[in-house]
Amino acid sequence: MNSKYRAVTFLIIISFIFTLLVDPKPALAQGIGKSMTILFTHDLHDHLLPVKDLQDGSVISSGGFARLQSAILEEKRKSPDALLLDAGDFSMGTPFQTIFQTDAPELRLLGDMGYDAVTFGNHEYDYRALGLAESLNAAMESGDRLPQVVQSNVVFPADDNGELTLSLAALNKAYEDLGVKDYTVIERNGIRVGIFGIMGKDAAYKAPMSEVEFSDPVESARRVADELKNKEGADLIICLSHTGTWEDGKEPGDDDLAKKVPGIDVIISGHSHTIYPEPLVVGGTIIASAGDSCRYLGILKVSQDAGSGWRLKDYRLRRIDDQLPDDIRILEMINGYKELVQQKYFDRFNLDFDQVLAVSPFNFRPQGEISDSHGEDTLGNLISDAYINAVKQVEGEDYVTIDAAVVPVGTIRGSFYKGEITTADAFNVSSLGIGADGTPGYPLISVYLTGKELKTACEVDASVAPMMDVAQLFISGVDFTFNPNRLIFNKVTEAYLRRPDGSREEIQDEKLYRVVAGLYSAQMLSIVGDKSFGLMSIVPKTDQGVPITDLEAHIIKDTADGGELKEWLAIAMYLQSFDRVKGVPNVPEYYSKAQGRKVVDNSRNLYDIISSPNGIALAVYAIAILVVVIVTVVVLRVVARRKRLKSTRAA
Repeated sequence: MNSKYRAVTFLIIISFIFTLLVDPKPALAQGIGKSMTILFTHDLHDHLLPVKDLQDGSVISSGGFARLQSAILEEKRKSPDALLLDAGDFSMGTPFQTIFQTDAPELRLLGDMGYDAVTFGNHEYDYRALGLAESLNAAMESGDRLPQVVQSNVVFPADDNGELTLSLAALNKAYEDLGVKDYTVIERNGIRVGIFGIMGKDAAYKAPMSEVEFSDPVESARRVADELKNKEGADLIICLSHTGTWEDGKEPGDDDLAKKVPGIDVIISGHSHTIYPEPLVVGGTIIASAGDSCRYLGILKVSQDAGSGWRLKDYRLRRIDDQLPDDIRILEMINGYKELVQQKYFDRFNLDFDQVLAVSPFNFRPQGEISDSHGEDTLGNLISDAYINAVKQVEGEDYVTIDAAVVPVGTIRGSFYKGEITTADAFNVSSLGIGADGTPGYPLISVYLTGKELKTACEVDASVAPMMDVAQLFISGVDFTFNPNRLIFNKVTEAYLRRPDGSREEIQDEKLYRVVAGLYSAQMLSIVGDKSFGLMSIVPKTDQGVPITDLEAHIIKDTADGGELKEWLAIAMYLQSFDRVKGVPNVPEYYSKAQGRKVVDNSRNLYDIISSPNGIALAVYAIAILVVVIVTVVVLRVVARRKRLKSTRAA
């Protein structure tokens, strides 16, 4: 028995040695026990410094790149081979964006913090093609380490002569110089990881001044995923998607992408600012999302056994708050950029980055709550009032009465909380865009609309906003009521002008009214026709009623320095105009509650739902009645014919 046992043992040992000689590769490379940790962010929106948040009624401090770096380094000590990725919109949202073109602080910091790959979101294009080109060139000229940029569905459209515009040519060259690619392959821990970037349709739609175009994200993802799998031999495929996920299903999201491109193993989902405490799993695809503004670091670990797909092993969202220490090196870099913002931007407005403009005795609602609800909002009221106040100040004796000021919810990027409100806070609330003068910040413009178009603006809020939340409007000077249960494009039941003295004035359909809004808001007026299927229209006009073709020619100038009157500056000016308490302007209690500017009437009474129909509703009702009449006639004829047949058979 002992001899037999020794013989069997000898054969097992020989077989094992033979196996190693035939295939000397380590077991991990064969797909046995593979694992990968992915650290991720998205929608950082230039929040290099901590942001103010509201938690259980108290103001807290969240985020900041220096704290984020501390969290990253802690996680890297646990998983040295972890990937660090970002799914876009790392810029635009705080005063640091004002040096986006000249100093590229965002991309340089991401590189210095160890990010392996990032993609661009729609806000990277806020300063148009030339602005992004200048930012990329500044990043490269710095000599700093930069992350690999991946973007697979960007298209540079040529003109009829096959040429690119000067700005597109500049951006195309910057892409080439930086080495922007469809995808990258990174080998870590014996695993070939394919990483690619995608711009979703909703994000592309919200970059109207980008000058570039974006091909179908699903088709692009399918092409790249196939190439990564079959050409590059990628073991793990990760998509950095700036598409988002949408609970209401209004837009095709990353869940739809996962269904249509099952070859993707992991999707880091940016754009919608979604927070997933637990990842969304669609088929074999894991979708992860960690919110916005540097509030969380996403930590995702996947594993794979031999012959199986990747499965979720661990998932956490690590809160970036004041419990984390600042990484001193990153903090020093941020402070250096802060000095540049002061010198290159705020000095021209005679304001300081941390200057206290006013004190608020109460909290306004967080920006996310404003976007998620449909009704009047006190911050929307303050901003729209600020537009009128600022124009009065800069026009002085030449001031022409403003009948209405319009603020879309999509341009509100932050909020104010109880306590001090600084210059940086005012900028954060209305931080988007760039003017015709090339200076950061969207300017205000002055146009004229007919009374009918003013009513249409109210209907845009009532009817279009449920389909496209950024179309929700806050209007100073116009009070209106709408019933969400009424027929679409006929939801507004009452609209009238509210004058500064509180008096109420009927809106006359053919009369021209002066309206002030941000440049971006006016540029997006095309959504009115698109979303109403051409049934509604708003066309900005001159005071003579002539349609405007160049909105930038109607930008309001700040007569103090001849520059553009920026949206954020209008807010800052208004805050400084409030009555002082102990030497500091205080936000009046007036803005602590709604003023009846936008009233939502949820009545389901039949009369309330069908009364006072407009032309659109009358047409729909007429068609409905006609259909009912036709169906009734057909039914009656069929019944009559059957009766005749029965009578004939009986005879």
